[in-house]
Amino acid sequence: MATKKPAPPARIADNKKAAYNYFFEEKFEAGMVLQGWEVKAAREGKVQLTDGYVVVRDGELFVIGCQINPLHTASSHISPDAVRTKKLLMKKDDIKRLIGKVEQKGYTLVPVNLHWKNGKIKCEIALAKGKAEHDKRDTIKDREGKREVERAMKSRNR
Repeated sequence: MATKKPAPPARIADNKKAAYNYFFEEKFEAGMVLQGWEVKAAREGKVQLTDGYVVVRDGELFVIGCQINPLHTASSHISPDAVRTKKLLMKKDDIKRLIGKVEQKGYTLVPVNLHWKNGKIKCEIALAKGKAEHDKRDTIKDREGKREVERAMKSRNR
């Protein structure tokens, strides 16, 4: 009997800018505290992570700058705030470990993506170190080199 392979999590939004600006050391998955209108907007793909970052306040993690644009059909009795600070949910031991790492020189927490998992929205965050300008140039060179190889392979296969 073949075992069923779990489906990969459905992505809502990616922070492509983070991979360009940071080296990822470790990645973690955290739950998010969201309001109903934010979940509905996330289903429609109205989420932007590019300016987001994670801060630690009173031993808790919060995402700042994650923009969820409200739908036009949002309820009339609430006033949606698109850039509201959102709380992240993780185990206390993991949070303490992250706080210890962030207090070290050069480490920061960056949201990498939002995705669905078991009907809930999860935020993948990374413990990251900032890239220097020459590292960013190397990233661009590598990306362009891969594109050229793909183009050459594509034209050769025709």
